[in-house]
Amino acid sequence: MTGSTRMDAPVIVAARRTAIGSIGRGFARHTVDALAAPVLTAVAEAVAPAGVAIDDVVLGNTMGPGGDLARVSALRAGLGHDVPGVTVDRQCGSGLDAVLQAASRVRAGDARLVLAGGAESASTAPWRYWPPVTGETGPTRRYERAPFAPEGMPDPEMGPAADDLAARFGVSRERQDAWAARSHRLASAARSAGRFDAELVGVAGIDADDRPRATLDEARLARFRPAFGPHGTVTAGNSCGNADGAAAMAVTSEAVRAELGLPGLRIVATAVAGGDPALPGIGAAPAIDRVLDRAGATVADLGFVEITEAFAAQLLAVSDAVGLDEATICADGGAIALGHPWGASGALLLVRLTTRMHASDDARLGLAACSIGGGQGIAMLVEAVK
Repeated sequence: MTGSTRMDAPVIVAARRTAIGSIGRGFARHTVDALAAPVLTAVAEAVAPAGVAIDDVVLGNTMGPGGDLARVSALRAGLGHDVPGVTVDRQCGSGLDAVLQAASRVRAGDARLVLAGGAESASTAPWRYWPPVTGETGPTRRYERAPFAPEGMPDPEMGPAADDLAARFGVSRERQDAWAARSHRLASAARSAGRFDAELVGVAGIDADDRPRATLDEARLARFRPAFGPHGTVTAGNSCGNADGAAAMAVTSEAVRAELGLPGLRIVATAVAGGDPALPGIGAAPAIDRVLDRAGATVADLGFVEITEAFAAQLLAVSDAVGLDEATICADGGAIALGHPWGASGALLLVRLTTRMHASDDARLGLAACSIGGGQGIAMLVEAVK
């Protein structure tokens, strides 16, 4: 499963991120390319000593202004007119899918060095409107997100869907609140101890996550009212916050990583999965099962797990379904404490795995996974190469 590393195997190096800012706060006036560009610059500088040309930039994004964010960000980062870019949208899994696509190209020999990740600015996301229907009168209809499924099929908002998931899988309110308190406690401790510092790229003087609150314990979280119905268990307290942020890394071959002398994460296997659009929060579970099967691994081989904490109910349902050891999941807190910049969140998981795995002597595998609106999931297995 692990064994010796082939020199053409895809490897992640120089994983970096911005601080994660709550919507409307520190990054309120920063467009999404303004968040992505400094991170791309930092990653490019880290791998520049290898003298290998950047073949492409692949970035995930879900709510930006349209066009090709990756190309715009690459130009803003000063990577040069000859560096192309392409933008990926797999909703909350976009940033992770961008890295998956970069790894596939390196593995196939179609690229030697790709910068990949994701970026999102909830604060500056444009307003969108459906065009008027011919022959009809009335105001133009604004919409906050694109459909996750076609008309006539279930297309729930993620919050009510998390409530339904909790009820169906038996995830109690108390357990959700306990997980949310854990997220804030661990993220606050990691921030105070400086465990995030090496992965952060300052933007406009902002170089610390602003959302974690160590004081949000179970007692305080129990006071929150249900957010999506009087009998629900999902609250603002046990859910993530909408956020701004960016993350990126270099995906290259083991040969280039060895030349640079940088630690890395070898990409062992990847998987995507589809499922019921009515229950989008469980989508990571079949993707995790699939990626473990492809690698010939089991949950016992996992020492580090990062799953997007969009809602505690979702994460716990996925953990139960797969049989994960909860002590390995988001051990420095997750999106409930830090925030969820949609298009960047999948890449943020890999930045966190990089920091956690290189700080540990545990040789077990790392797992990054996301549940995705519309009933999809994505997962990636990595191992540390030191």
